[in-house]
Amino acid sequence: MASKTVLSLTGIDRQYGQGETVLNILKGADFSLRRGETVALVAPSGTGKSTLLHVAGLLEHPDAGEVTIGGVACQGLSDDRRTAIRRNSVGFVYQFHHLLPEFSALENIMMPQLIAGLSKQEARERASQLLDYMRIGHRGDHRPAELSGGEQQRVAIARAVANAPLILLADEPTGNLDPETASYVFSALEALVRQSGLAALIATHNHDLAARMDRCVTLIDGKVVDYTA
Repeated sequence: MASKTVLSLTGIDRQYGQGETVLNILKGADFSLRRGETVALVAPSGTGKSTLLHVAGLLEHPDAGEVTIGGVACQGLSDDRRTAIRRNSVGFVYQFHHLLPEFSALENIMMPQLIAGLSKQEARERASQLLDYMRIGHRGDHRPAELSGGEQQRVAIARAVANAPLILLADEPTGNLDPETASYVFSALEALVRQSGLAALIATHNHDLAARMDRCVTLIDGKVVDYTA
């Protein structure tokens, strides 16, 4: 079961028009991610890391190719069906936490669960458990502005996994933190992935953090290839 593929990208093309110029960002990109696996995506800026994550997370349609999540081929699905898969099967973490400033840490983690149809009591219990797991249970009643950068990012990670997704996609999740805080936040993220059996694809410039993951990939000429630091 541990080797089950939960995300597969096959023959992905993604282009952007810029005036009369067409930028080919992804060109026949293939990638797969297994349950419980952490993969670092290490590549220079402008090579398509964010595009790959957006396509993988159904935030963008590829121009060609197929995205399969949890055994479901997604390219031909309706927008409503894609939204449902994204909501239930994919969690996102970004460099900047994007927490809702008017809500507490606990309420931020409850929000996606309430949208998914859980009761307030269930959502509150799950949010409280996640805050405890991330070692910030005592900060649940605080709003984002009252939290440190590392605490904010741990809340963002907890929010991303609140609906128990199959896949976690993270775009430079520690890029806005000092090295010591980044290491601590990544350790919390890594423990959460191992404990829950999540599959995680994490874009990072931090080679020390990348070396702690199961494997590393990069983007060369629009394709995903294995990477060795």
